[in-house]
Amino acid sequence: MQAPTERVQFKNDRFITASFIVTYFPKTDLLARFSLQGNGKMWERTGNRNDVGETRKTILMKKALPIQSVTMCGLLGLSAFLAACGISTVAFAQSNQVSNATPEQLEPVTVVGTNTLQEEQPMGPYNEPEWVARRPFAITRVYVHPPWQMETEFSWDRMYDRGGSPQDEIQQEFELGLPYRFQVDYEIHGANFIDASNVAGPNAGLPGHGRWNYADSEWELRWALADWGKILANPTLKAEWKHVNGGGDSWETDLLLGDELTKGWHWGSDFFWEQGVDGNLHTEKAISVAVSYSVLDEKLAIGVEERTDSENDITSRHAFLNQEVGPDVQWRPTSRTHLNVECLFGVTGWAPWVETFVSFGVDFGPGSEPPERVVPASLHMK
Repeated sequence: MQAPTERVQFKNDRFITASFIVTYFPKTDLLARFSLQGNGKMWERTGNRNDVGETRKTILMKKALPIQSVTMCGLLGLSAFLAACGISTVAFAQSNQVSNATPEQLEPVTVVGTNTLQEEQPMGPYNEPEWVARRPFAITRVYVHPPWQMETEFSWDRMYDRGGSPQDEIQQEFELGLPYRFQVDYEIHGANFIDASNVAGPNAGLPGHGRWNYADSEWELRWALADWGKILANPTLKAEWKHVNGGGDSWETDLLLGDELTKGWHWGSDFFWEQGVDGNLHTEKAISVAVSYSVLDEKLAIGVEERTDSENDITSRHAFLNQEVGPDVQWRPTSRTHLNVECLFGVTGWAPWVETFVSFGVDFGPGSEPPERVVPASLHMK
């Protein structure tokens, strides 16, 4: 039998890590081997199992570490690190007995899963869900934008009157969220009322005034009473001044409500009163209600919207009741863009046959950042 051999190497005096390996081939007296090595140090002995069992020598921080007799069946490898001192602790069998270390019991960790939609995750300092900040409905407004979120939206409204020519109105709107739950808006409208009799102002009813023209401008201020979820239905107040081309300015006040019914179901409501201050001194009272369901999270929502309003002026004692209802679809090509398409059908005799709305909006600014995604740890590397 080949005599055991020893080899000792020194490269520096600092011992950092250690490993202990014993290899035994059963049913033979062939080689058993173990080694203790560290940063630049290695001590190795090779021989039969009896030779190895007689070893009493190793090197660790320049001190001798006694190693008892070794008997192994199979393959054994054990290495553990003590980070505080940078030295591994090696445990192995002594005197033909196996020592079972008691495992350390760690504190229990509770993992809570959630199936909440990403668009229902809170964003911004007001903790409003993302769907609120993305103009969910064509007519009904809900809450306010996060601070410094800017939105610009272009929309087209086409109305098919009963017995009259179609009327078109285009709108460009700018919205800006402010601190303390405020928001300011500015809207400008252009109209193409083919029937000259429908043109407001001193040119009403005169020939040649059904061409595209500047119709009106609106300045709006909103204020939410509290952060999202603090008050039932998240009430928001709105005040607006409307300047009409050719006269007929008016003021408007609104109460905006909205919330989540359950996962994926969202609703909003807008109560408003508009009062003319000159011209025919018209008065308009209206309510709109909208409900939508998220078909694809942050991508596609479908729903229904209804609007009821009554109008009268100094020439009429009785109000004209208009009611419309119809489907609404929102598609979000990206996290900061949205396209709304809505088609309302007249229910009452004074309402138009059909009224359609198409709008496209873009959100930008620091307040428009979508909420951070919650991704399971198991998917981080996928």
